[in-house]
Amino acid sequence: MVVVRLARGGNRNRPYYYIVVADSHARLQGRFIEEIGFWNPIAPEHIESFRINLERLQYWESVGAQVSATVKKLIKANAKKAAAA
Repeated sequence: MVVVRLARGGNRNRPYYYIVVADSHARLQGRFIEEIGFWNPIAPEHIESFRINLERLQYWESVGAQVSATVKKLIKANAKKAAAA
């Protein structure tokens, strides 16, 4: 099964997450099919902290990929920010 999930990058105490499409049996920081975005939870306010390619997300969902709960929550939270701006 294919899933859309977070893959951790960055250094110790400086997390940076890639939003990736991967096989569900692959390791969390292992092989992935495609990178479709990122999330930087500790980014300053003047720097972009979240980006996702919604076209690619819709494509992967249309072919049966499951989106993780965390990624769903991030998309929902950042959609509110975009609508308010």
